[in-house]
Amino acid sequence: MKFSANLGFLWADRSLPDAIRAAKAAGFDAVECHWPYDVPASAVRAALDETGLPMLGLNTVRGNPGENGLCALPDRKPEARAAIDQAIDYAVQIGAGAIHVMCGFAEGPQAEATFLENLRYARKACPGSITLLIEPLNRHDAPGYFLHSSQQASALLEKLGLPGVKLMFDCYHIGRTEGDLVTRIRDLAPIIGHIQFAAVPDRGEPDRGEINYAFVIDAIEKLGWTLPLGAEYKPRETTDTGLGWLSDMRR
Repeated sequence: MKFSANLGFLWADRSLPDAIRAAKAAGFDAVECHWPYDVPASAVRAALDETGLPMLGLNTVRGNPGENGLCALPDRKPEARAAIDQAIDYAVQIGAGAIHVMCGFAEGPQAEATFLENLRYARKACPGSITLLIEPLNRHDAPGYFLHSSQQASALLEKLGLPGVKLMFDCYHIGRTEGDLVTRIRDLAPIIGHIQFAAVPDRGEPDRGEINYAFVIDAIEKLGWTLPLGAEYKPRETTDTGLGWLSDMRR
């Protein structure tokens, strides 16, 4: 199995180009990030070219302080679409493979309609080589976030009916609120575009907690999954001191 370092959390004390280099040195097969927009795309592209690591994805911006995305907010469509355009432009410049379209804190039919409209806009504006991702967030960490379950995400993707828009299945978020990860991954595999993981409940390294990741990752591999799995966890100490899991899971 291949692994991607999520540089939103790993080596967060370094510049993004230096974090890319650190991920290469640590043995990761790919990288991904959250909001790279303060870093010149040319510097990120140079670090990716230097290391040979692919950038799997990035997020649309959160919005104002305290917000967590814009794309399901009915009164914020111009800002949401500007965020989508920004993400597409940056992703194209660095060769990123996916964009996570963040929906924000909202609820109800109008929020759903707005999110679907913005996803249609994003898919039309986005090159076919870039996958759009939607991700349910757990209600312990993100109470009030519009997209909060894998079932809801699956229903939205069915309503949308567009190719190249997929589910980001984060084992941490779904593990905290739904559980039964292997069954859910198996059932949702046709619509999954990326898988992430972290320990439950503390979101630390995947070497302890409620989820046996050796079992889960073995099951994912048996499904024929070949894309890198995203290590999106918050190191309990430093990133480097917590990387023992990486060599253990490659055995």
